[in-house]
Amino acid sequence: MKKLLSTVILAGAVVLAGQASAEELWDPHLRGVNEGLAAGALPPPGVYGVLNNYWTSYTLRDQNGKSISGTGLSALVEVPVVLWSTGLKILGADYAVAVAQPFDFTSFAPQGSGSGNWGTFNTILIPGQLAWTFGDFHVKAGLSIYLDDASSTMADLINGHKLNGGLPSGNGYTTIQPDLGLSWLSNGWNVSADLHLALPVDANTAHHYSYQSGDEFAADYTVSKTIDKWTFGLGLHQENQLNADTLNGHTVANSTASNFGIGPLIGYQFNGISVMAEWNHNIYAENDVAGDFFNVRFVVPFY
Repeated sequence: MKKLLSTVILAGAVVLAGQASAEELWDPHLRGVNEGLAAGALPPPGVYGVLNNYWTSYTLRDQNGKSISGTGLSALVEVPVVLWSTGLKILGADYAVAVAQPFDFTSFAPQGSGSGNWGTFNTILIPGQLAWTFGDFHVKAGLSIYLDDASSTMADLINGHKLNGGLPSGNGYTTIQPDLGLSWLSNGWNVSADLHLALPVDANTAHHYSYQSGDEFAADYTVSKTIDKWTFGLGLHQENQLNADTLNGHTVANSTASNFGIGPLIGYQFNGISVMAEWNHNIYAENDVAGDFFNVRFVVPFY
């Protein structure tokens, strides 16, 4: 979540899977959502269902990292994913494809009264992931495509549509995101880095409004140990915008956002169902929303 309040003030309106402030509205990659996973590896061949249940409580931070009063944002983000680990080999790597359709509920104080806005985020297509194994080391390369199909966007606010005290559900532009996962897996240990480079390929547009979000680097990190059916560990995340946004061809001031967070994670294996809970607290953020998120992830093999 990134540019949130600055955009609300700027456009007379505002900023998920995203999230609110350095992108026009939502970061394409949902911060910390992949903590606890073995980022460089794929599961055995089969079809898997994943459901992330992600809650946030944030306020906007200014360019000095100070919280701005009256900018409370709360959100519930549900991220269902279907992944097919095909069993095929390409260039010596295991091959998988996936699709995700996040949906969310948002409530933002400056938007006035109302219970909040429900809607769907941009559909995420993952046409390919390639995972190589080198002993205990694993490397996975992939590509994610965020389609411009969210149920509500910033253009809706700019055009005068009311969202019942909430924010738009997704971004009004397409994003291409190269992904890289690195893991060391040994004797129950998982040390992983899940790296993403989000590249918006077009602008969100409305009448007299053309907003191009900057490129963004995001990473989720994991250090964990599995003992029998239990997993304990630490998750960390970071997001850094690499270049400023532009509005109608002009640079947007204070639009380069950064945030860093850290927190514990715990998991348990119930026969075939894996459950993991993680909590992160932002230790620093600027030009971004920050606070706490809590995620509970379920992973189920369909076959």
